[in-house]
Amino acid sequence: MEHGLGFSHFLAQIDEVGMAVLGLLISLSVASWYLIITKSATNFIAKRRAEVFLERFWGFDSLQAARAELKNTEPDNAFAELAKLGINAAYDSNNYHSHKLAAAGGVSELVTRTLRNGIDQEATKIENGLTLIASAGSAAPYIGLFGTVWGIYHALIQIGLSGQGTLDKVAGPVGEALIMTALGLAVAIPAVLAYNAFVRRNRIWLARLEAFAHDLFTLVTVSESHAPVSTNSPNTASGYVASTLSSYGSSNAHVASTTEGQ
Repeated sequence: MEHGLGFSHFLAQIDEVGMAVLGLLISLSVASWYLIITKSATNFIAKRRAEVFLERFWGFDSLQAARAELKNTEPDNAFAELAKLGINAAYDSNNYHSHKLAAAGGVSELVTRTLRNGIDQEATKIENGLTLIASAGSAAPYIGLFGTVWGIYHALIQIGLSGQGTLDKVAGPVGEALIMTALGLAVAIPAVLAYNAFVRRNRIWLARLEAFAHDLFTLVTVSESHAPVSTNSPNTASGYVASTLSSYGSSNAHVASTTEGQ
């Protein structure tokens, strides 16, 4: 059998089409691995920051205190951003009286739309890059297969021209051509596994975000139902919001009696 067969010999024999296929597979591999590493790190950091924020948020005495804290700091995670949007929408609702569409349906509808828009923006943000990873996972095996077919085609032509069609002359070039299929699978398998992992993580993340939005909406609307939220009267706002947070988790009757008592 001819000596020197292998990947280096394969690279020396392939034409422009084979090089283009090889370059495409390498590009997909680099891009997918870059996204896998960066998104994994980003998701890990976002999770840690969200846990820290939620622990601090539920430790506030009132929504007024939470609003003051969020006003002085830039949100560094989706939960902080959603809390800032929802609380500001409630406290600034009086500023929308001259804008009919913005305040359509009252404060409850305004907060609902604000929270929903915040969740939709986060869903769009966390999906960045998934299309490329999914494309690499689905297309790479076929790209590699195309490279293999093209390589076998040229190998058989060369064997036919040489007039030596014995097994030892055929096995080497054909085996080298199969390298393209192996490269395609090497690109696709990590991409598919990473895509499934990211989709599952995003689904859980959005479910947690929606649960937090529901709790936040309950706090804001219960507060709004017992006193007008106004940034022009901070003392009043602080009183009713503080009573709401202190009684959150009790029955509605207890919330009402607590507020009326103040």
